[in-house]
Amino acid sequence: MARHYFGTDGIRGKVGEPPLTVDFVLNLASAAARVLAPQGGTVLIGKDTRISGYMFEAALEAGFVAAGVDVMLIGPLPTPGIAYMARKSGCRAGVVISASHNAYFDNGIKFFDSEGSKLSDALEEEIEAELLKGPVTRPSNALGRAIRVDKSRKQYQDFCISTVPKGLTLEGMKIVIDCANGAGYKVAPRILTDLGAEITPIGCSPNGRNINAGCGSNSPELLQITVPGLHAQVGIALDGDGDRLVMVDHLGRKVNGDQLLYLIASARQKAGLLQGPVVGTVMSNMGLERSLRAKGIEFLRAQVGDRYILEMLKATGGVLGGETSGHLLTLDLTTTGDAMIAALQILSVMRDTGRSLAELTSELQLLPQHMINVAVPKIFDPMVNTDVMNAVAAINLQLADQGRVVLRASGTEQLIRVMIEAERRETAVTLAEELASVVRAVKL
Repeated sequence: MARHYFGTDGIRGKVGEPPLTVDFVLNLASAAARVLAPQGGTVLIGKDTRISGYMFEAALEAGFVAAGVDVMLIGPLPTPGIAYMARKSGCRAGVVISASHNAYFDNGIKFFDSEGSKLSDALEEEIEAELLKGPVTRPSNALGRAIRVDKSRKQYQDFCISTVPKGLTLEGMKIVIDCANGAGYKVAPRILTDLGAEITPIGCSPNGRNINAGCGSNSPELLQITVPGLHAQVGIALDGDGDRLVMVDHLGRKVNGDQLLYLIASARQKAGLLQGPVVGTVMSNMGLERSLRAKGIEFLRAQVGDRYILEMLKATGGVLGGETSGHLLTLDLTTTGDAMIAALQILSVMRDTGRSLAELTSELQLLPQHMINVAVPKIFDPMVNTDVMNAVAAINLQLADQGRVVLRASGTEQLIRVMIEAERRETAVTLAEELASVVRAVKL
């Protein structure tokens, strides 16, 4: 059965347009209750800071309670925090209301199972099948209950702190933390403060409409100015739901997910704690692959999407993986991508080595990449079009083994992503523009 609503990261769309309507979300909760908690139990519902989160929270609550499932409402909390708290609290599932790095007018729903892992394709297909039956309301004596558990966020903060070496302190370290006006705006600064850091928060004043707006991991320009301006040692940028991480060194230079993954993998290897291969995606920089293999670390590529990285890690016995965008998996510490836990691993390496982030990243030479997002009226597979296939073949011939072409449909937006990687930036830009023009010309 093909999935009609679930994409690579839950269900996502523009608020008020199908499927992101109140009636659909209520029906979704009812369907999910019948699949994930058929005998009752409890689900945990959390969200980011979008104004639409209130109405979707109410719709989910109504759908689950009507289906006989108890609900715990934890309010704004990073997506990985909801995964952790659902598992710790013995819930049947965790539900996140978020559209991650998208603008406020989008929203989405994603689920975690009782182990804090994202749902399998099979479970998502079961939920979609149940959607066809419509919502149910059980008799009054079988209805669920709802309670607020906002104060339990402290348990997630303590868990994040527990992932660094015992006794580690960040005293004397000046850090700028950008929470994208999103789900991490309360817990992330507190985690760093509890470890002794001197922090300057930005992107920590959500108003329901400013999530990811000119701030956070997708727009770190303000952070890049602020860190050197305040003479801070490092900057940390989360995305709207707190599962993506980008950092900034003391010189104001952006450090992406490939670089961060390299640092964590190198530190794990040095400590004798690295298990299995490191897993990236088709978008991961060739420089990362070359540098890891030079250290004797196996590197594998999965499809784009943390769920596919997770699948490959589990299949190969690996614990580390991630995307260039900053979605990093450390399965020896937690079950899903967690920006704060990943950031704490980097800060631990800085403390342990006494080296700056700029020094640590200097040994990794990344190849220039240029990506163009081509907006399309509807998603299609670009590699079944003859003109596109011919253009890709010609570029591959030109690049030989000194670069790569990556062409794929976005799993979360109406875009075709065109990426060229080459030894010279000018080559990457020129070839990406050529291929993007071919994609734009496709008649649908």
